[in-house]
Amino acid sequence: MKRKVLIVGAGIGGLATAIRLVKNGYDVEIMEKNEQAGGRLNQIKKDGFTFDTGPSFFSMSYEFEEFAKECGIQLPFEYVELDPLYTVNFRGDDKTYFLYKDIDKLAEQFADIEPDFKEKFERYMEKSGALFHDTVDIVIKQNFDSLAGYVWALMRVNPVHIPVLFKSFWKHVTQYFSSSKAQQIISLVAFFLGRTPFDTMGIYSLLSYTEFRHDGYYNVKGGMYKIIEGFVDVLNKEKVKIHYNTEIKGFEEKNGTLKSLTDQNGKSWSADSYLINSDAAWFRGNIFKRSSYALKKLDKMSWTMGYLTFYIGLKRKLPQVNHHNYYLGTNYKDYAENVIKNPGTLQKPYYYVNVLSKHNNECAPEGCESLFFVCPVPNLYFKQDWSDKDEIVDSILEDFSKRIGQNIKDEIVSRTIYTPEEWQNRFNLHRGSGLGLSHNMNQIGIMRPRNVDEKFKSVFYVGASTVPGAGIPMAIISSKLAFKRIQQHVS
Repeated sequence: MKRKVLIVGAGIGGLATAIRLVKNGYDVEIMEKNEQAGGRLNQIKKDGFTFDTGPSFFSMSYEFEEFAKECGIQLPFEYVELDPLYTVNFRGDDKTYFLYKDIDKLAEQFADIEPDFKEKFERYMEKSGALFHDTVDIVIKQNFDSLAGYVWALMRVNPVHIPVLFKSFWKHVTQYFSSSKAQQIISLVAFFLGRTPFDTMGIYSLLSYTEFRHDGYYNVKGGMYKIIEGFVDVLNKEKVKIHYNTEIKGFEEKNGTLKSLTDQNGKSWSADSYLINSDAAWFRGNIFKRSSYALKKLDKMSWTMGYLTFYIGLKRKLPQVNHHNYYLGTNYKDYAENVIKNPGTLQKPYYYVNVLSKHNNECAPEGCESLFFVCPVPNLYFKQDWSDKDEIVDSILEDFSKRIGQNIKDEIVSRTIYTPEEWQNRFNLHRGSGLGLSHNMNQIGIMRPRNVDEKFKSVFYVGASTVPGAGIPMAIISSKLAFKRIQQHVS
């Protein structure tokens, strides 16, 4: 008889694990709170436009290729490499920096402010590459069952990296580059982890290596949601049932064993094993009612920032705007040190703009443009009232218009806004923290909520707030780690 696994949440981690399981002979069933799969990697179709709601590119493409090979499938989506990776523009400066993987082309742009940029960058890449190769297989791609095992793994990492553990990303970068703009541009990747360069550990400078040297960034043809549609198609062909609009609200246990999960209609769902693709910390506190994850305990943990995202459909093209763009101000350090907690930073925000329709014509009507804006903001712990969301969005659109030399206000025909409230309510993110738990020393490896439940031995977790952490490739790695846990449990 096939072993049955019930998966709560159809995010990328849940779907990837479902494919691994069904291809290894398991009976799989999925419950999804919302009307469609994807979690934060989602899609809005509105007014003839298509918008990716969350991640707009990914790195470590080989993790997908390895996943497909292990599952015996053809990868069900197509991706293309980005070059330049993205652009960066500073307020008050007409120059646009293009982040090329070609170091000579990249260095040319810094000739006037950092004339020896290439030599410095090569030294920085050498260190970033060493950090990556000395840690990824030993620490990131492993399940740990004890603190001793985790410490033993850390002891296997080259001790030359120990000083980086106690530096911020910003301090590490400034040891290699002297010009303010070079420092800001190189450290920008720290924001991808949901914090800032000033409170992200220097060891994560390994991300710079994945950006420029190791693999780069990739777009998906037709938009990022094609990943989800492809995964769902694979599962449909395997007759895996996904129950949409089904939210788990409670559970039944007997003698310390989980007997079933209960949905919003009181229906019970049971299986041999359960995989939770909801936030691992939130689910433990809100569904399993664990005292160690009660609201006050959750609030004391370190969470990522919130995100104000908005989706704009224009009745015109913007040929002067590139595919992926970052718009920075003139007070980087002050902004970064305050953006997580101080709503006042929204008066002159930093933001990212993705023009999805730039290379995906099907995502906007002819002659139109599909824009996706992301602005880092305080989460709901620090800013509860978002009644000013339209005012903030208007100010960003005004700033964007000035920077591109094109007033787009009267060209807008579609507008949708997600504040941290929407992210919290739609995806059960604690206080609307966009990427779940942050990645500080006390919340990585064995210190992060484990992917096997501490009480119910048949419950496992996958996703951003368990191991190894946030990000699309990390979700694929997380699915492999969770699959191994389930295999061990069954055997």
